[in-house]
Amino acid sequence: MITRSRPQRHTPPWRQELTQAISDPAELLAALGLDQGLLAGAQRASRLFHLRVPHSYVRRMSQGDVHDPLLRQVLPLDSECIEAADYTHDPVGDLDARVAPAVLQKYAGRALLTATGACAVHCRYCFRRHYPYAEASQRGDRWQALTEHLMRHQDIYEVILSGGDPLTLSDERLGSLARDLGDIHHLRRLRIHTRLPVVLPSRVDEALLSWLRGCALKTVLVVHVNHAREIDAAVRGALCRLGEAGVVLLNQSVLLRGVNDELSRLIELSEALFEAGVMPYYLHMLDKVQGAAHYAVEEERALALFRGLRRALPGYLVPRLARERAGEPYKLLLC
Repeated sequence: MITRSRPQRHTPPWRQELTQAISDPAELLAALGLDQGLLAGAQRASRLFHLRVPHSYVRRMSQGDVHDPLLRQVLPLDSECIEAADYTHDPVGDLDARVAPAVLQKYAGRALLTATGACAVHCRYCFRRHYPYAEASQRGDRWQALTEHLMRHQDIYEVILSGGDPLTLSDERLGSLARDLGDIHHLRRLRIHTRLPVVLPSRVDEALLSWLRGCALKTVLVVHVNHAREIDAAVRGALCRLGEAGVVLLNQSVLLRGVNDELSRLIELSEALFEAGVMPYYLHMLDKVQGAAHYAVEEERALALFRGLRRALPGYLVPRLARERAGEPYKLLLC
């Protein structure tokens, strides 16, 4: 009897890099030559919200510098374990905005799908660090819940894929969803919020570009860059390939103490984004999520920085300074 071996499925390089991401604080500290005295606090904070960061992102950090602005975004700190007044587990009202399993609707004409709870990197200030992703997935199929909601609401013209990070999903699944959405006559746009092209630029491969090029909907990709040093040659290449595929590229940043709360850093960020083909879109005030209070920048300082940006840059390079408040029908512009 002849037995036929099953064809081995090809694992794309980005997926291999994702599985090899650093999840142990001791490994991260050792990789950067940092004081092991930080380890106990990092381990305590990581038990509340796990550490996850790809090696490709760590390689952009400075050796021995605990204040490195990229490291500061991902290193768990003891500060996260301190309960802060006015900080909650659901700072932007996601739970009240759920209209179906994994489907949120806050704003007119748009529906958001938390496509997955997985991310390539765990940003320590993430407003969804406490979000119950498992509960949503147990209640039914995310794709089906979204399409059923869309069929009932023909006033929706834009679908937003968020998470987690939707680009942690396979291109087969994403391409299938894009085709299904393209068949819904009242939809015009597909928006994808992702950090992967920045922290894992190998994610932008031909398989991803292929279904993006073939998408019947106008596609907008919103990346998340907080500091110019996040954009190295590999990231610039990935973003340029997305632009060449016809994808509109926007950036959302969060104003973070110790990361980008200096005028020179914000100017460099806008210039670096534009050089990579990305338009600055929003500069967000920190969402008051429990565990992230040490990143907060006072509103008075934020406004001063924003005025400095206006003086220094042409208007198209100045992102809108905004805050999101639970229950509001739109983002609140501070200036």
